[in-house]
Amino acid sequence: MATPKEHIEEIRRTKFSIGGEPNPLTEDLHQAVKNLSAELYAKDVHFLMELIQNAEDNEYGKDVDPSLELVITSKDITGTGALMTLLIFNNEKGFSAKNIESICSVGRSTKKGNRKRGYIGEKGIGFKSVFLITAQPYIFSNGYQIRFNEEPCPHSNLGYIVPEWVEQNPSLADIKQIYGSHAVLPTTTIILPLKPDKIKPVKEQLSSIQPEVLLFLSKIKQFSVKEDNEDPRLNTVNAISISSEINFVTRKNIDADSYTLHLSADETSDVTEKECSYYMWRQKFPVRQENQVERRLEVEEWVITLAFPLGQRLNRGMSSPGVYAFLPTEMVTNFPFIIQADFVLASSRETILLDNKWNQGILDCVPSAFLDAFISLVTTSEDVPVSTLIPMFKFLPIDNSSYPKLNVVRESIKARLLKKNIIPCESYSDQKIFRKPCEVGRLMPSFWNILQMARNQGVSLDSLSSHGSYILNSSFDTEEYDHILNFLDVKPVNSEWYATCIRSSNLVLGVTEDDYLELLLFIAEKWSSSFHRTDMKNVPLLKYVGPDGNVVLCPTSNVTMGNGESMICMSRESQHISWLIDWNWEFRRVTDRYFMPKSTQAAIMSFFRRETLSEWLQNQVKVRVVSVYDFAVILYNSLKGDRQLAIAYVHFLYHSLSKSYLPKGDVDNLCGIMPLVDNYGHVSTQRKGVLVPANGSKWVGLMGANPWRGAGYVELGEDYLRSGSYAGSFTPEMQLMTFLKTHIAASDIPDIFPPDAELSAAYAPLTKENAFLLLDWIRNLKYKQSYLKYYQDLPAKFLTSIKMGSWLKISLSGSPGYRPPSQSFLLTSSDENLMQDESVMVDIPLIDQGFYGNGINNYKEELKTVGVKFENGEVCEFIGRHLMSLAASSALTKSNVFQILKFIRFLRLRFLPADKFIQSIKDGTWLKTSCGHRSPVGSVLFDQEWEAASQISDIPFIDQDHYGKEILCFKMELQLLGVLVGFNKNYQLVTNHFKSQACSNCPTAKSILLIFECMWDCERNSRSAHQLVQALKGNKCLKTNMGYKFPSECFLFNTEWDSLLKVFHNDFPLIDENFYGTSILSYEKELRQAGVVVDFEAATQKFLAVFKKHASSSSIGREHVLSFLRSYGQINKTNNKFPSDFKHNICEAKWLQTRLGVPRSPRECILFGPEWEPVSSITVLPFIDDSDNYYGKRIHEYSDELWSLGVTIKYKDGVRFVAAGVYFPQDPSTITPESAFSLLQCIQILMKDGYTLTDAFRKKVSQSWLKTNAGYRSPGQSLLFGSEWGSFLQRNDGPFIDEGFYGPNITAYKNELREIGVTVDVLNGCSLLAGYLDFHSEFSTIVRVYNYLNKHGWSPCNDTPRRIWIPNGSDSGEWVSPEKCVIHDKDGLFSSQLNVLEKHYEPELFSLFCRVMQVKSNPSVDDYCVLWNNWENSRKQLSSSECCAFWAHVSKHWSRNTQKTLADSLSKLPVESEPERIILFDKHDVFIADDLQLKYLFQQSSPHSIFVWYPQPSIPSLPRTKLLDIYREIGVRSISKSVLKEEISKLEASELKQVSQKETLIGKGLLKLILGFLAGPSIEMEAGQRLEAVKGLLNLKVFETEGPIAASYRLSMSSGETMDVDARRMMRWDREDSKLFMQKMDISGGHKNKIEYATIFAEVISEGVLQENEDHISDLAELIKLAFFLDFDEEAVGFLMRSKNLQVFLEDEEFLSSALSLD
Repeated sequence: MATPKEHIEEIRRTKFSIGGEPNPLTEDLHQAVKNLSAELYAKDVHFLMELIQNAEDNEYGKDVDPSLELVITSKDITGTGALMTLLIFNNEKGFSAKNIESICSVGRSTKKGNRKRGYIGEKGIGFKSVFLITAQPYIFSNGYQIRFNEEPCPHSNLGYIVPEWVEQNPSLADIKQIYGSHAVLPTTTIILPLKPDKIKPVKEQLSSIQPEVLLFLSKIKQFSVKEDNEDPRLNTVNAISISSEINFVTRKNIDADSYTLHLSADETSDVTEKECSYYMWRQKFPVRQENQVERRLEVEEWVITLAFPLGQRLNRGMSSPGVYAFLPTEMVTNFPFIIQADFVLASSRETILLDNKWNQGILDCVPSAFLDAFISLVTTSEDVPVSTLIPMFKFLPIDNSSYPKLNVVRESIKARLLKKNIIPCESYSDQKIFRKPCEVGRLMPSFWNILQMARNQGVSLDSLSSHGSYILNSSFDTEEYDHILNFLDVKPVNSEWYATCIRSSNLVLGVTEDDYLELLLFIAEKWSSSFHRTDMKNVPLLKYVGPDGNVVLCPTSNVTMGNGESMICMSRESQHISWLIDWNWEFRRVTDRYFMPKSTQAAIMSFFRRETLSEWLQNQVKVRVVSVYDFAVILYNSLKGDRQLAIAYVHFLYHSLSKSYLPKGDVDNLCGIMPLVDNYGHVSTQRKGVLVPANGSKWVGLMGANPWRGAGYVELGEDYLRSGSYAGSFTPEMQLMTFLKTHIAASDIPDIFPPDAELSAAYAPLTKENAFLLLDWIRNLKYKQSYLKYYQDLPAKFLTSIKMGSWLKISLSGSPGYRPPSQSFLLTSSDENLMQDESVMVDIPLIDQGFYGNGINNYKEELKTVGVKFENGEVCEFIGRHLMSLAASSALTKSNVFQILKFIRFLRLRFLPADKFIQSIKDGTWLKTSCGHRSPVGSVLFDQEWEAASQISDIPFIDQDHYGKEILCFKMELQLLGVLVGFNKNYQLVTNHFKSQACSNCPTAKSILLIFECMWDCERNSRSAHQLVQALKGNKCLKTNMGYKFPSECFLFNTEWDSLLKVFHNDFPLIDENFYGTSILSYEKELRQAGVVVDFEAATQKFLAVFKKHASSSSIGREHVLSFLRSYGQINKTNNKFPSDFKHNICEAKWLQTRLGVPRSPRECILFGPEWEPVSSITVLPFIDDSDNYYGKRIHEYSDELWSLGVTIKYKDGVRFVAAGVYFPQDPSTITPESAFSLLQCIQILMKDGYTLTDAFRKKVSQSWLKTNAGYRSPGQSLLFGSEWGSFLQRNDGPFIDEGFYGPNITAYKNELREIGVTVDVLNGCSLLAGYLDFHSEFSTIVRVYNYLNKHGWSPCNDTPRRIWIPNGSDSGEWVSPEKCVIHDKDGLFSSQLNVLEKHYEPELFSLFCRVMQVKSNPSVDDYCVLWNNWENSRKQLSSSECCAFWAHVSKHWSRNTQKTLADSLSKLPVESEPERIILFDKHDVFIADDLQLKYLFQQSSPHSIFVWYPQPSIPSLPRTKLLDIYREIGVRSISKSVLKEEISKLEASELKQVSQKETLIGKGLLKLILGFLAGPSIEMEAGQRLEAVKGLLNLKVFETEGPIAASYRLSMSSGETMDVDARRMMRWDREDSKLFMQKMDISGGHKNKIEYATIFAEVISEGVLQENEDHISDLAELIKLAFFLDFDEEAVGFLMRSKNLQVFLEDEEFLSSALSLD
C-alpha cells in the first residue's frame, strides 16, 4: 500500500500530468473552481460556517468527544510572510485516501447522496471555500502533509486542486508548539495563512461566533476560539470555549423525542451569560409529495428540532438567530425559541429560501411540532407545581416577525393553541386542571389578594371555578404575563362572576374587618366601570346593627329607602360612633336609620384607603356619613309632633353641647327649628319668637295680656322646667331654661322684641314708672339695633302707637297737657325763649320737665326715636309746615310771600340756620310764574339774557307783573329757595323746556345758533340732545341758496370738492352763510348731527346716490362722463380721498358705453390700444366706444382716471377678458400664428398669476384650431415635438403640432400648451400615439411606436381597442386581436392555432404585449384543452414528447380551476402502449393502477391496456405521483375502487373447523392496539363508539380451512361490457353472520408466506373495524401487521403504542378486563 507521500505524487502524475503532457482540461477546471469559490457566499466570513459544517460531517471514533479548535496566531509558521495565520484542529478520524482524491477534484464530494446519513453540507464546495481568505491552505492529517495554491501550478497551469507535499514551514513541531507542547495533537490540522485584507473580517467573525453554534450539531461537543501572540496584550480576538452536554433522560411520544441540552461558554470578555440549558424537542414528519425538491429526493422525513432556552440565551451581546440549518443563519425571527431543520439555504447562507416549497413544507409542520412540544412541557409534567410551569408560556411567539412567512407560522401556532387544553386553572386541590383559553377567565389582581386572605382565614373556595368560567391559575394571572394572555385571547371574567362568587362564599362575614374592607374597596374601585349594572347590587355586602342589636347584611340596592333617604349610616368622627348608636336606639321607634357596627366604622376610620372607600359608600351606595349635627337633623325630621320625643330632643341637644359634640352655632341652628311644647301641652313647629312663662314676668305688668300670641310667639310650657334621663345622660331641674334662654331666645321685657301691634297703654297717660319702663325697653331695642346689625327695625304699629299716643306730659304756653311725642319738643332754656319771641304766629309744645324731673334728659335718643324734637331747625321746620298747611288750605297771599322772604332774611342776618325752614317750604307750589303757581325750585327770575331762550322754550319765569319790582330786592332769598337768577349758560334748562315748534315758521338766526349751543352743551355734559336734533330734522329750518330746507337736504360748502357737485347742476342746496354769519362754520359737528352734509365723504355718498340714479336710467351722457373724470382727477390731487365704497359703486355702476352697444361698468371695459389688435380677431371684447359718435379720442386723455376706476388698459391686465371672450372663427385656417401666440401669451399670464382655467374656457379652446401633421386638431388630440421625443420617434409618427407653420417659437409655450391639453411630456403621449397606430402600416414605424409605448409603461383605457400588427413583409400585414396571439410556444404545438409573436418581434416588446395587450406569455390551460380536443378528434395516437409537454404544462399550472376545466373538457386520456406510441381512450374506461395485484390480473386478461399512461422513466417536470393525482382529480377511477369482488368458494361445513379466539390472534394485545388507535389523535373516537367497534371482533365465530378462499373481480366498462378475473384469498370476514374464515397458516411457507398472511390479516381486520372510517384503514393495517410479527405480545404492543403516541383509557381497560374474563 502506498505511503501518503507516494499517494500525492501519484495524483500529481496521473491526474494533473505533472512530468508528462499538459492536460487540455486544466484551464477549464481552474476557471470552474475559481468561479465556484468566488460566488459561494456574499460575505468573506462565511468560510467559517463551511469549516464547522465539514467538521460536523466528519467521522469520529467511538471513544472520542468530537471537538473543533480554532487558533489565530501572528507567528508565520508557513514562511509565506503572512501577518496572521489561522489553524483549525479537529479530532476526527482523519483524511482517507478517498478524501484526498475528492479534495483534489471539483464536484466529487464523498458526501453526495448521503443526506439521510446525517451529512449537513450541500454546497458542493466544502474545503475550497478557504481560498476566500487564504492563497495557500495546508492540511496535516493521517500522515498527509500537503498544501494547495490559488495560483495556477506552473507544471499543470491549474490552481486550487493541485496538491504539493510539505516537508517544512510548517513542521509538526511548529504546529504542536502553537497547539500546546504537552497536549496530543488532534488528527487533522488545517493551516490558513491569511490574506492581508482578510485578517480583520476573520478576526471579527471569530470574535462574534455564536455560542449556540453547537445546539444542533449531533457530533461536535467542544468548540473553542483563541488568539496566540507572543505578547498577549496584542490579542484582539475575544477567546471563547463552548461545550455542550445532553441530558440523556429523554422522553418519547408520537414521532418525537425530547431532551435537555446544556451549553456552557467560557470567554475572556465578561459580557454574556456563562451557561444556558435548552429544552430540545425533535420530531419527525413525512415529506409531502407536493413539497419534494430535486436536491432532497432521497429524504423521506423532515426532522424538526425546536430549542427552548431555559435561561438567558448565550449570544455574546449580539442578536440571536432564530432559524438554524444545523448551523445558524442570520434570520432573527423575534420568536422565543429556535427552529432547526434541513432547510434549503440561500447561497449566502444568511437566510433560508422562504419561497422554496421544501422549506414551506417544513414551516407548515413547525406549528404541529411546537404544539406537541409545548403540551409536553406544560400539561404532561407530573408532580410539578403549576407555578413552575408558567414560565414555559414565555416560549409562545407573541411578537410579530419581520418575515411574513414566519408570521403565518406564528398565526398557525396561535390558532392551534386556542383549541387545546393548555391553560392552567386555579385548583385548591392536588388535581391539575388545564382548559382551552376561551374557557378560562382572569381575575383582577386585587381580587386575588382578597381570595388569598380569605383562604388564610379558612374561607372555603373550592367552588371558585363553578361560576361559569374556569379561573386562571393565580401564578399565571399577573401583569408579567399580560402579553402572553392577550396573545391567547384569555379574557377577564365578566363582572357578574364576581357577584356570583361573593354571594356563594363567606367572603363578607368570614373574614376580619380589615379584609372585609379590602373586599369593599375592590368593589368600590370597580363599581362605575364594572359592577353598577350587575347583580352585585343585590349581593348582601353591607353590615349594620339591627333593631335587636345583632349584625345584619344588606345589599347595596336596599340602602336607599323609598323616600330617597339612606337607611344605613356611619359616623363622620370616630369619637361620636357610640354616642350616635346609643341615641339612635333611644329614638328607635321613629327612625328608619341603622348604623354600621362600631368595629366596622372604627376599621374604616383607620383604613389606608379611607377616602376611596368612603367616597364609594357615600356617592354610589348612598351610605350616609353623618355628623352629630346631621343626626340631629335626622331626629328632627323624625319627631312627628310627639311631645315626649320633642322634650327628649332638647335633652339630646343640651348634652351634645355640653360634651362638645355639637358647636354652639349648630345648636343655635337646631334650636331655631326644633318643635316646642307650649303652656297648653301642644307641640308647635312654627314660631317667630319664644316667650318666658307669664307667671312673674315684666311683660304682664306693662302689657296686661300676651300680645305676641297672634304674632306666632310660643309661650313655653312647664315641661322644660323638669329633670330627665336619656341615653344614659341626666338633666337637673330648671337646667333647660338657661339653655333655652341662650339658644332659642326665650325672652321678657326689655329683652323681647315688641309685637307688630299697637301698645294700647300708649293711648292714655302713662305713669312716670311705666313711661321710664317703656323708654328702657326702647333703649334696649335701639342698642340691639345699633350693635347687632341683623336686628330688625321696630314694628311699625308698635312704634306708631308710641309716637302718636298722647301719653307724654307737656307744657304749652305755661298750660299742662298730654301730647304725642311727635308733637313735642325738648329745648334748652335759651332756645326756648328765642323761639317764643320770634314765632309770632306759632305756639311750641314743650315736655314738662317739672313732672319727669331732670332724668328725662338721659333719654334723649329714645325720645328722638319716638318723635320728640330738640333743634332750632326742627322748630323752623315746624313753623314751615304750619305755613305750608296754610298754603294747602288756600294760596299764600302776596304779603305771605314777602313775609316768608323777610323771615329767611331774618334768619340769615341772625346767623341762624334756615335750612330746615327752607327745606320745608321750597318744594311747595306757592310762587306765581308765567306757567302758573310753581315751587321756587325750577322757577326763573327773567332778564335780557333770557330773551332768545324765551323764543324756543317754556321756562317758568316769576310773574313780575303780580309781585312788582319789589320782588327784585329779594334775589338772595329767592336763590336760597331755588329760584334761578341770571342765565349763566344754563343751556340745560333751555333744553329741558324746549318747545317742539321752536324750529317751525322760519326761525331766527339767533334761535338756530342757540339750539346749536344747547346741542354742544349736551354733548359736553353727556346729555342727550335728541329732542333738539329731532326738532331740527323735522322742519325746514335752515336757510339755503334754494330757500329753507330740511337739514338732510343741505350741504355746507367746501371749495376743495365743489367741482364734484357741478357734474349734476342744481341737485345740492348750500347753507346761507350771509344769513347766519361765519359763526355757522363753527357748528360743523352740530350741523352733521342735524343731517347736514358737511364733509367730503358724506358729500360723495350723496353724489353717489345721484350718480347711480342717473346711471340706472342711462341718462349719464358724454359731457357728464368727461366732467366727472376731470373732477375725479382734480380731487385725487387734494388731501381728500374718495371712500372705498364710492369707488366700488362707481366701478360697479354701468355708465360707460362700449362697442358692444350697451353701457358697462368700468371693471367690465377695456380701453383699446395697439397690443389688443392680434387677439381681437379670435375674441369678442368690451372696448370703450371711442368713436366720434360717442366719447371720441378725448376719452384717451383720461386713461389714468379710467385705469384707477378699474378700466383695463394693458393686455396683461385684461387676459381674463380674453379667457372669457374667446370666439374662434368657423374656418380655423384663418387663424394667424400671431393670434394663436396672443392667446398662448394670455394663458401664460393667467398661469403666472395662479389663475385656474375655467371649464368654459377649456371647452372653448378644445375646438380643432391647432395645425398639426394630421391636420387641424384640438389641443387634447395634439402633441408637441421636442428633443426628448427624438430618442424614440420621428415627427410624422404621430399628430405633432406643425412647427413649420408656427415657427420654432411654438416650443417656448410648452407649459401653456400642456395646460390646455396638448401632450408635451414624452412620458404622457402613449394614449395619443396608440390611438394613431391604426393610420400606420409600415412595420418599422409600428415597432418604433411599440417601443415607445413599452418604454413609458402605457396602460390603455378599458374602452381602447387592443390590436396587434402581424406583418407580412415590411409594408403589409393585418391587425389581429390579442386573444389570437401568444408570446412563446416552446414546444412548437400551437403554430396553426395562435399567432406566435416571438417570430416577429424582439424580446424587449414581450412585456408590452403581456402587460398591456394582455397577450398570454404561453398558451393557457384552455388553449391546451382546445389542442387536446383537436387531437381527440383528428389523431389516434400521440408521441411521447407531445404527451409529456401537454401534461407537464398541466402539472405546472395545476389548481382547482385547472381541475374543473380538464374534467369538463377532456373526454379521452392516454393509456400505456408501445414505446413512442400513445393511444387515446375514453376516460371512463381507463384506470389508475393503485393495486399491483389487480393490475397484474387485468393486464393478463385484457387485449389492450386499460391503465393510464405516465412517462417512464419519471422526469422532474412530471413526477409520476403528481400525474396520477391529476388523473384521479379529473375523474379517473382507481382500479381498487372500481372492481366488484365476489367470493367464489362455497365452503361446506364439513370443510370448516371452528376454533376459539384464544387459538387465533384475536386477543388482548390486538384489541388493546385497536382501542388505542381509535382513541388516538387521528380519529379521537368517543368511548362508546370504539367499544362497539371492538365488540364486533369479540363476537366473531372463527372458522379455519385448509385451502384458500377463491374470489372473482369484475370490472364494468362504459360500453356495458365487463371484464372478469379470478384470484385466491387466504381470509374473509362475513359481517352479516359474524364469521371469520381463515386459511390455516402454512408455517413451512417461509417469510414470503408469513408476510402475505400478516398483510391480509391486517387488512381484513382493519376493514372490518373501520368500515365507517376508510381513510384510516391503511394506517391501522400497518400497525396490526407490525404487531403480528410481535405475536401481539402485550408488553411489545404497549411499547409500540407509546412510540406512536397511543394509549388506552380507564374505560377501555375496564371493558377488556370484563370482556376477556367472561370469555
